[in-house]
Amino acid sequence: MKKNESRKRAGFKIVRSRAAGVLLCVALLLGGVRGYASVALLMGEPYGTLGGMSPTGHAAIYLNRVCAETPTRLRMCHRGELGVVVSRYSGIAGYDWIAIPLVPYLYAVDDLSEAPQSVDAADVSALRDAYRREHLMMLAPDDKDQKTPGGDWTELVGASYDRTIHVFEAQTTVEQDERFVASYNDKRNVSHFNFFLNNCADFSKNVLNFYFPHAVHKNYIADVGLTTPKQAARSLTKYGKKHPELELTAYVIPQVPGSLKRSTRVNGVVEALVKSKRYLVPLAILHPEFTGGLIVVYLSNGRYDPPKNVPPFMIVAAGDVVAGDETATKTTDASPVQVIALEDIPAGYSSSEALPAGSSSLTALSELH
Repeated sequence: MKKNESRKRAGFKIVRSRAAGVLLCVALLLGGVRGYASVALLMGEPYGTLGGMSPTGHAAIYLNRVCAETPTRLRMCHRGELGVVVSRYSGIAGYDWIAIPLVPYLYAVDDLSEAPQSVDAADVSALRDAYRREHLMMLAPDDKDQKTPGGDWTELVGASYDRTIHVFEAQTTVEQDERFVASYNDKRNVSHFNFFLNNCADFSKNVLNFYFPHAVHKNYIADVGLTTPKQAARSLTKYGKKHPELELTAYVIPQVPGSLKRSTRVNGVVEALVKSKRYLVPLAILHPEFTGGLIVVYLSNGRYDPPKNVPPFMIVAAGDVVAGDETATKTTDASPVQVIALEDIPAGYSSSEALPAGSSSLTALSELH
């Protein structure tokens, strides 16, 4: 069945737009423009009912020179490919980690030109199911009635419809990427997910420490021993300040507009207790001394926020980014679009492209707190 036919039958009309591709490339193709390999921590904001109860968010890893041969096997990217997002999930076909190409991970489509500028819940469900039927049947087969299955497989694709994602990127080498591919392909990929001991942030911590030993660690005080996405970002930020050669850079991929509820701020464990009235007020009444201690712990050891009010990238239309090619120019192919680093843009230049999800932004490490 052809891709477009599949999506029409799913009841969703694809809105093709060059602008939809702007969002992705503004956020994540900086490594391609500058011609270096990189690893990035993706810190996804919490959303929905679970996000309200446990607002620690989600962590994943983006590698711009590593790609997915299959969802459970890695390889080095070929010319023009955009890399892969790898993360740990719970209860998906018994695997510990799953690798999804960057564009589907964010938008549940194969081509940026198919990414919609605005969505509702039905749109997102149709996009995800169409992608599942084409690429993920081994991980999420139809249920016994030959219909879309339930479960957490929906976390694999279309992340930008549900949440804003904060990105922390550091330079790597091809040799590091090759060692990573060989190591993770050689390991048994069998699920041992545990919310307290082996969650998504633990996986991201292990990957980042593979590239940069001892870079990321737990906060046993502010997160009571859990590894959280926010602590991973905080640790990586501190490590980057000590190692400026990594050129650690932070940027954001805004949630795609639409009728879906907006995601919320990422919190640590103690931070969530201190900032949530549903937890803080009862604790303050029943255990005022304990509550006071929590506030002290947060203020002294748990404060960290992603950068705010960072300048947006300027953009120009371009062809596919080629690894190591820093001279890419405009082509007749209008899609995808690519970002040009701020220092490469002539003074007074302004872009006519409209971003469908707000301004994807970049900030240098010096802007981080």
